[in-house]
Amino acid sequence: MTATDRIKLTGLRAFGRHGALPHERAIGQEFVVDAVLWLDTRPAAAADDLSLTVDYGALSSRLAEIIGGDPVALIETLAERLAAECLLDERICEVEIVVHKPHAPVTVLLEDVCVAIRRGRE
Repeated sequence: MTATDRIKLTGLRAFGRHGALPHERAIGQEFVVDAVLWLDTRPAAAADDLSLTVDYGALSSRLAEIIGGDPVALIETLAERLAAECLLDERICEVEIVVHKPHAPVTVLLEDVCVAIRRGRE
């Protein structure tokens, strides 16, 4: 059965040193992450029991640690790491991660640069 329930984390902000340019690694910047988790929430709802669903507070902390952790050149790589962390919870069938880099070093004025990936269980 495909899970149709979703838990959404929107606008998770954390400081990281990701980027392909040396000054991005040296100075760092804020990254913003959105995550959509597909899972079956019925068991948790029926029992009114947090242990039967995803603890989004704990997951948010782990995602923020990854953002603030080892730097990578590409936000695509960061998105993969975040998705992999989400999928460690076997209740999550699928995840969509959007990594926003609002202060990307580009030569034109733009509001945001982001990468979105969707991953599921193989």
